[in-house]
Amino acid sequence: MISEGPVLLGVPFEKDDLDDARKPQTGGDWKELPRHRDEDQVQLDVNRSFIYYPNNQTEAELDHRKRELSDLITEVLRRYPYLCYFQGYHDICQVFLLVLSAPLRAPSLARLSALRIRDFMLTSLDPTVDQLRLIPDILAAADPSLKHYLAGTEPFYALAGTLTMYAHDIQAYGDIARLFDVLLAREPVFSVYMFASIVLSRRDELVELAQDPDNDPALLHLALSKVPQHMDLERLIADTSALFAAHPPSSLPAWRRRISEASCLKTARDLDACTRQTMQDGEALFHRQLDELRAAERRKKILATLWAYRRAAGAVGVAVLVGLAAVYLRRTTAGSGPLGVIGTFVTRWANSTAWTYKF
Repeated sequence: MISEGPVLLGVPFEKDDLDDARKPQTGGDWKELPRHRDEDQVQLDVNRSFIYYPNNQTEAELDHRKRELSDLITEVLRRYPYLCYFQGYHDICQVFLLVLSAPLRAPSLARLSALRIRDFMLTSLDPTVDQLRLIPDILAAADPSLKHYLAGTEPFYALAGTLTMYAHDIQAYGDIARLFDVLLAREPVFSVYMFASIVLSRRDELVELAQDPDNDPALLHLALSKVPQHMDLERLIADTSALFAAHPPSSLPAWRRRISEASCLKTARDLDACTRQTMQDGEALFHRQLDELRAAERRKKILATLWAYRRAAGAVGVAVLVGLAAVYLRRTTAGSGPLGVIGTFVTRWANSTAWTYKF
Protein backbone atom coordinates (compact mmCIF):
# COMPACT_ATOMS: atom_id res chain seq x y z
CA MET A 1 0.00 0.00 0.00
CA ILE A 2 1.14 3.62 0.32
CA SER A 3 2.44 3.24 3.87
CA GLU A 4 5.81 4.51 2.56
CA GLY A 5 4.10 7.59 1.13
CA PRO A 6 4.96 9.90 4.03
CA VAL A 7 8.65 8.99 3.70
CA LEU A 8 8.55 9.59 -0.06
CA LEU A 9 6.87 12.94 0.56
CA GLY A 10 9.41 13.98 3.20
CA VAL A 11 7.13 13.75 6.25
CA PRO A 12 9.06 13.02 9.47
CA PHE A 13 7.96 10.16 11.69
CA GLU A 14 9.11 11.35 15.09
CA LYS A 15 6.17 12.82 17.05
CA ASP A 16 7.95 16.09 17.84
CA ASP A 17 8.91 16.51 14.20
CA LEU A 18 5.38 15.68 13.14
CA ASP A 19 4.02 18.37 15.41
CA ASP A 20 6.46 20.86 13.85
CA ALA A 21 5.49 19.76 10.35
CA ARG A 22 1.86 20.51 11.06
CA LYS A 23 2.31 24.09 12.17
CA PRO A 24 4.71 26.13 10.03
CA GLN A 25 3.18 29.53 9.25
CA THR A 26 -0.16 28.87 10.95
CA GLY A 27 0.14 26.70 14.08
CA GLY A 28 -2.54 25.96 16.61
CA ASP A 29 -5.89 24.27 16.17
CA TRP A 30 -6.88 24.36 12.49
CA LYS A 31 -10.55 24.69 13.47
CA GLU A 32 -9.80 28.15 14.83
CA LEU A 33 -8.25 29.33 11.55
CA PRO A 34 -10.24 31.47 9.08
CA ARG A 35 -12.63 29.64 6.80
CA HIS A 36 -11.23 28.78 3.36
CA ARG A 37 -13.09 30.21 0.36
CA ASP A 38 -13.64 26.74 -1.19
CA GLU A 39 -15.18 24.94 1.80
CA ASP A 40 -18.70 24.88 0.38
CA GLN A 41 -17.48 23.00 -2.70
CA VAL A 42 -15.46 20.66 -0.49
CA GLN A 43 -18.59 19.65 1.36
CA LEU A 44 -20.50 19.01 -1.87
CA ASP A 45 -17.75 16.68 -3.08
CA VAL A 46 -17.34 14.95 0.27
CA ASN A 47 -21.03 14.10 0.17
CA ARG A 48 -20.32 12.15 -3.03
CA SER A 49 -17.25 10.32 -1.73
CA PHE A 50 -16.58 6.66 -0.87
CA ILE A 51 -18.64 5.33 -3.78
CA TYR A 52 -16.46 2.32 -4.62
CA TYR A 53 -14.58 1.63 -1.37
CA PRO A 54 -14.44 0.78 1.46
CA ASN A 55 -16.98 -2.00 1.09
CA ASN A 56 -19.44 -3.41 3.61
CA GLN A 57 -19.72 -0.25 5.71
CA THR A 58 -22.86 0.87 7.47
CA GLU A 59 -24.38 4.29 6.85
CA ALA A 60 -23.08 5.41 10.23
CA GLU A 61 -19.57 4.26 9.39
CA LEU A 62 -19.66 6.00 6.02
CA ASP A 63 -20.92 9.20 7.63
CA HIS A 64 -17.98 9.02 10.03
CA ARG A 65 -15.57 8.56 7.13
CA LYS A 66 -17.04 11.57 5.37
CA ARG A 67 -16.63 13.73 8.46
CA GLU A 68 -13.01 12.62 8.69
CA LEU A 69 -12.49 13.38 5.00
CA SER A 70 -14.06 16.82 5.30
CA ASP A 71 -11.86 17.60 8.31
CA LEU A 72 -8.71 16.40 6.52
CA ILE A 73 -9.28 18.53 3.43
CA THR A 74 -10.40 21.55 5.42
CA GLU A 75 -7.37 21.35 7.72
CA VAL A 76 -4.94 21.43 4.79
CA LEU A 77 -6.77 24.29 3.07
CA ARG A 78 -7.01 26.39 6.23
CA ARG A 79 -3.37 25.84 7.13
CA TYR A 80 -2.27 26.71 3.59
CA PRO A 81 -5.00 29.07 2.36
CA TYR A 82 -3.14 30.03 -0.83
CA LEU A 83 -3.97 26.57 -2.23
CA CYS A 84 -7.07 26.38 -4.43
CA TYR A 85 -9.32 23.35 -4.09
CA PHE A 86 -10.23 21.50 -7.29
CA GLN A 87 -12.97 18.97 -7.89
CA GLY A 88 -11.32 15.58 -7.71
CA TYR A 89 -8.96 16.53 -4.88
CA HIS A 90 -11.29 14.67 -2.53
CA ASP A 91 -10.66 11.47 -4.53
CA ILE A 92 -6.95 11.71 -3.72
CA CYS A 93 -7.63 12.63 -0.11
CA GLN A 94 -9.89 9.65 0.56
CA VAL A 95 -7.08 7.27 -0.43
CA PHE A 96 -4.73 9.00 2.02
CA LEU A 97 -7.46 8.82 4.66
CA LEU A 98 -7.95 5.08 4.23
CA VAL A 99 -4.27 4.14 4.12
CA LEU A 100 -2.44 6.45 6.54
CA SER A 101 -2.70 6.76 10.29
CA ALA A 102 -4.38 9.93 11.53
CA PRO A 103 -1.20 11.87 12.56
CA LEU A 104 0.36 11.39 9.12
CA ARG A 105 -2.60 12.31 6.93
CA ALA A 106 -2.62 16.11 6.99
CA PRO A 107 1.19 16.56 6.83
CA SER A 108 1.44 14.08 3.95
CA LEU A 109 -1.45 15.63 2.05
CA ALA A 110 -0.10 19.14 2.59
CA ARG A 111 3.29 18.23 1.14
CA LEU A 112 1.70 16.40 -1.77
CA SER A 113 -0.43 19.47 -2.50
CA ALA A 114 2.30 22.11 -2.31
CA LEU A 115 5.19 20.16 -3.79
CA ARG A 116 3.87 17.38 -6.06
CA ILE A 117 0.46 18.45 -7.45
CA ARG A 118 0.84 22.21 -7.01
CA ASP A 119 0.01 22.90 -10.68
CA PHE A 120 -3.53 21.64 -10.05
CA MET A 121 -4.04 23.94 -7.05
CA LEU A 122 -3.39 27.27 -8.76
CA THR A 123 -6.03 29.85 -9.62
CA SER A 124 -6.03 28.83 -13.30
CA LEU A 125 -6.41 25.55 -15.15
CA ASP A 126 -3.73 26.59 -17.66
CA PRO A 127 -0.77 24.80 -15.98
CA THR A 128 -2.86 21.62 -15.79
CA VAL A 129 -3.70 21.90 -19.50
CA ASP A 130 -0.01 22.45 -20.23
CA GLN A 131 0.69 19.08 -18.61
CA LEU A 132 -1.90 17.44 -20.85
CA ARG A 133 -0.16 18.92 -23.90
CA LEU A 134 2.72 16.52 -23.22
CA ILE A 135 0.55 13.54 -24.17
CA PRO A 136 0.35 14.26 -27.93
CA ASP A 137 4.13 14.68 -27.94
CA ILE A 138 4.61 11.32 -26.22
CA LEU A 139 2.23 9.65 -28.67
CA ALA A 140 3.96 11.29 -31.63
CA ALA A 141 7.31 9.94 -30.46
CA ALA A 142 6.08 6.44 -29.59
CA ASP A 143 3.48 5.86 -32.33
CA PRO A 144 3.27 8.60 -35.00
CA SER A 145 0.48 6.78 -36.83
CA LEU A 146 -1.74 6.66 -33.76
CA LYS A 147 -0.97 10.32 -33.05
CA HIS A 148 -2.15 11.12 -36.60
CA TYR A 149 -5.49 9.37 -36.01
CA LEU A 150 -5.98 11.27 -32.75
CA ALA A 151 -4.76 14.63 -34.06
CA GLY A 152 -8.24 16.16 -34.09
CA THR A 153 -8.88 15.32 -30.43
CA GLU A 154 -7.60 17.62 -27.71
CA PRO A 155 -5.87 15.84 -24.78
CA PHE A 156 -8.51 17.02 -22.31
CA TYR A 157 -9.63 13.39 -22.23
CA ALA A 158 -6.81 12.74 -19.75
CA LEU A 159 -7.91 15.43 -17.30
CA ALA A 160 -9.85 13.33 -14.78
CA GLY A 161 -7.23 10.60 -14.67
CA THR A 162 -4.13 12.73 -14.24
CA LEU A 163 -5.82 15.35 -12.03
CA THR A 164 -6.85 12.76 -9.44
CA MET A 165 -3.87 10.39 -9.71
CA TYR A 166 -6.42 7.96 -11.20
CA ALA A 167 -8.42 7.82 -7.94
CA HIS A 168 -11.49 9.05 -9.82
CA ASP A 169 -11.32 6.19 -12.32
CA ILE A 170 -9.96 3.13 -10.51
CA GLN A 171 -12.72 1.41 -8.57
CA ALA A 172 -10.78 -1.30 -6.72
CA TYR A 173 -9.13 -0.18 -3.49
CA GLY A 174 -6.16 -2.53 -3.88
CA ASP A 175 -5.51 -1.26 -7.41
CA ILE A 176 -5.58 2.44 -6.55
CA ALA A 177 -3.39 1.88 -3.50
CA ARG A 178 -0.86 0.11 -5.74
CA LEU A 179 -0.95 2.95 -8.27
CA PHE A 180 -0.43 5.54 -5.54
CA ASP A 181 2.55 3.47 -4.39
CA VAL A 182 4.11 3.81 -7.83
CA LEU A 183 3.16 7.43 -8.50
CA LEU A 184 4.60 8.63 -5.19
CA ALA A 185 7.84 6.75 -5.89
CA ARG A 186 8.28 8.41 -9.29
CA GLU A 187 8.52 12.01 -10.40
CA PRO A 188 5.14 13.75 -10.96
CA VAL A 189 5.23 13.63 -14.77
CA PHE A 190 5.13 9.82 -14.60
CA SER A 191 1.36 10.13 -14.19
CA VAL A 192 1.13 11.85 -17.59
CA TYR A 193 3.21 9.10 -19.18
CA MET A 194 0.91 6.54 -17.61
CA PHE A 195 -2.10 7.98 -19.40
CA ALA A 196 -0.17 7.99 -22.68
CA SER A 197 0.69 4.34 -22.04
CA ILE A 198 -2.99 3.53 -21.51
CA VAL A 199 -3.81 5.19 -24.85
CA LEU A 200 -1.07 3.24 -26.61
CA SER A 201 -2.34 -0.03 -25.15
CA ARG A 202 -5.76 0.62 -26.73
CA ARG A 203 -4.38 1.43 -30.16
CA ASP A 204 -6.51 -0.93 -32.27
CA GLU A 205 -9.77 0.08 -30.59
CA LEU A 206 -9.03 3.79 -30.95
CA VAL A 207 -7.88 3.60 -34.57
CA GLU A 208 -11.06 1.73 -35.46
CA LEU A 209 -13.15 4.47 -33.86
CA ALA A 210 -11.16 7.22 -35.54
CA GLN A 211 -11.48 5.61 -38.97
CA ASP A 212 -15.23 5.06 -38.82
CA PRO A 213 -16.79 7.92 -40.84
CA ASP A 214 -20.15 7.37 -39.13
CA ASN A 215 -18.81 8.02 -35.64
CA ASP A 216 -19.26 11.36 -33.96
CA PRO A 217 -15.81 12.75 -32.91
CA ALA A 218 -17.25 13.11 -29.42
CA LEU A 219 -17.36 9.31 -29.20
CA LEU A 220 -13.60 9.14 -29.67
CA HIS A 221 -13.08 11.69 -26.91
CA LEU A 222 -15.42 9.71 -24.64
CA ALA A 223 -13.56 6.47 -25.35
CA LEU A 224 -10.20 8.11 -24.67
CA SER A 225 -11.39 9.57 -21.38
CA LYS A 226 -12.40 6.21 -19.90
CA VAL A 227 -9.65 4.41 -18.02
CA PRO A 228 -10.32 0.67 -18.48
CA GLN A 229 -11.18 -1.31 -15.38
CA HIS A 230 -9.43 -4.60 -14.64
CA MET A 231 -6.16 -3.49 -16.25
CA ASP A 232 -3.00 -5.52 -15.74
CA LEU A 233 -1.44 -2.93 -13.43
CA GLU A 234 2.01 -4.48 -13.33
CA ARG A 235 2.10 -4.53 -17.13
CA LEU A 236 0.91 -0.92 -17.24
CA ILE A 237 3.61 0.14 -14.77
CA ALA A 238 6.31 -1.67 -16.75
CA ASP A 239 5.09 -0.24 -20.06
CA THR A 240 4.97 3.26 -18.60
CA SER A 241 8.51 2.92 -17.25
CA ALA A 242 9.73 1.79 -20.67
CA LEU A 243 7.87 4.64 -22.40
CA PHE A 244 9.40 7.16 -20.00
CA ALA A 245 12.90 5.78 -20.58
CA ALA A 246 12.51 5.76 -24.37
CA HIS A 247 11.07 9.28 -24.62
CA PRO A 248 12.13 11.29 -21.54
CA PRO A 249 10.47 14.62 -20.78
CA SER A 250 13.43 16.63 -22.05
CA SER A 251 12.84 15.19 -25.53
CA LEU A 252 9.27 16.52 -25.75
CA PRO A 253 8.66 19.89 -27.47
CA ALA A 254 5.84 20.79 -25.06
CA TRP A 255 8.16 20.18 -22.10
CA ARG A 256 10.44 22.93 -23.33
CA ARG A 257 7.76 25.31 -24.64
CA ARG A 258 4.89 24.96 -22.21
CA ILE A 259 6.07 23.65 -18.83
CA SER A 260 7.15 26.41 -16.46
CA GLU A 261 10.44 26.08 -14.60
CA ALA A 262 8.34 26.59 -11.45
CA SER A 263 5.97 23.73 -12.34
CA CYS A 264 5.95 20.80 -9.95
CA LEU A 265 6.80 18.63 -12.97
CA LYS A 266 10.24 20.27 -12.97
CA THR A 267 10.78 21.23 -9.32
CA ALA A 268 9.99 17.71 -8.04
CA ARG A 269 11.99 15.70 -10.58
CA ASP A 270 14.65 14.78 -8.01
CA LEU A 271 12.68 12.91 -5.34
CA ASP A 272 15.40 13.13 -2.72
CA ALA A 273 15.64 16.88 -3.20
CA CYS A 274 11.86 17.15 -3.10
CA THR A 275 11.73 15.47 0.31
CA ARG A 276 13.99 18.25 1.59
CA GLN A 277 11.84 21.05 0.21
CA THR A 278 9.78 22.90 2.78
CA MET A 279 6.21 24.06 2.71
CA GLN A 280 7.59 27.58 2.43
CA ASP A 281 9.41 26.47 -0.73
CA GLY A 282 6.13 25.19 -2.09
CA GLU A 283 4.38 28.46 -1.36
CA ALA A 284 7.17 30.48 -3.00
CA LEU A 285 6.93 28.34 -6.14
CA PHE A 286 3.15 28.70 -6.11
CA HIS A 287 3.41 32.48 -6.13
CA ARG A 288 6.07 32.37 -8.83
CA GLN A 289 3.69 30.40 -11.03
CA LEU A 290 0.90 32.79 -10.13
CA ASP A 291 3.03 35.73 -11.28
CA GLU A 292 3.69 33.93 -14.57
CA LEU A 293 -0.02 33.34 -15.08
CA ARG A 294 -0.79 37.01 -14.45
CA ALA A 295 1.91 38.06 -16.90
CA ALA A 296 0.49 35.69 -19.53
CA GLU A 297 -2.97 37.16 -18.98
CA ARG A 298 -1.60 40.67 -19.44
CA ARG A 299 0.04 39.62 -22.71
CA LYS A 300 -3.27 38.24 -23.95
CA LYS A 301 -5.00 41.51 -23.11
CA ILE A 302 -2.32 43.53 -24.89
CA LEU A 303 -2.72 41.39 -27.99
CA ALA A 304 -6.50 41.66 -27.89
CA THR A 305 -6.27 45.44 -27.55
CA LEU A 306 -3.78 45.73 -30.39
CA TRP A 307 -5.92 43.57 -32.65
CA ALA A 308 -9.04 45.61 -31.91
CA TYR A 309 -7.13 48.85 -32.46
CA ARG A 310 -5.70 47.59 -35.72
CA ARG A 311 -9.15 46.81 -37.09
CA ALA A 312 -10.67 50.10 -35.94
CA ALA A 313 -7.93 52.58 -36.77
CA GLY A 314 -6.52 51.02 -39.92
CA ALA A 315 -2.98 51.03 -41.18
CA VAL A 316 -2.21 54.67 -40.31
CA GLY A 317 -3.09 54.27 -36.65
CA VAL A 318 -1.15 51.05 -36.40
CA ALA A 319 1.84 52.67 -38.10
CA VAL A 320 1.90 55.31 -35.35
CA LEU A 321 1.67 52.58 -32.70
CA VAL A 322 4.46 50.66 -34.43
CA GLY A 323 6.66 53.74 -34.36
CA LEU A 324 6.05 54.34 -30.66
CA ALA A 325 6.64 50.69 -29.84
CA ALA A 326 9.85 50.68 -31.88
CA VAL A 327 11.21 53.69 -29.98
CA TYR A 328 10.36 52.07 -26.65
CA LEU A 329 11.83 48.73 -27.67
CA ARG A 330 15.13 50.37 -28.55
CA ARG A 331 15.32 51.61 -24.95
CA THR A 332 14.59 48.21 -23.41
CA THR A 333 15.78 44.67 -23.69
CA ALA A 334 14.47 43.37 -26.98
CA GLY A 335 11.83 40.71 -26.66
CA SER A 336 11.43 40.92 -22.88
CA GLY A 337 8.24 41.49 -20.93
CA PRO A 338 4.93 42.63 -22.42
CA LEU A 339 6.78 44.82 -24.94
CA GLY A 340 8.34 41.64 -26.29
CA VAL A 341 4.84 40.62 -27.30
CA ILE A 342 4.33 44.00 -28.94
CA GLY A 343 7.62 43.45 -30.74
CA THR A 344 6.31 40.15 -32.05
CA PHE A 345 3.11 41.90 -33.11
CA VAL A 346 5.10 44.62 -34.87
CA THR A 347 7.22 42.13 -36.77
CA ARG A 348 4.24 40.05 -37.86
CA TRP A 349 2.19 43.11 -38.80
CA ALA A 350 5.04 44.35 -40.96
CA ASN A 351 5.32 41.03 -42.77
CA SER A 352 1.66 40.13 -43.17
CA THR A 353 -1.82 41.57 -42.84
CA ALA A 354 -3.14 38.40 -41.19
CA TRP A 355 -1.52 36.38 -38.38
CA THR A 356 -2.27 34.10 -35.46
CA TYR A 357 -0.39 34.38 -32.20
CA LYS A 358 0.43 31.03 -30.61
CA PHE A 359 0.78 30.95 -26.85
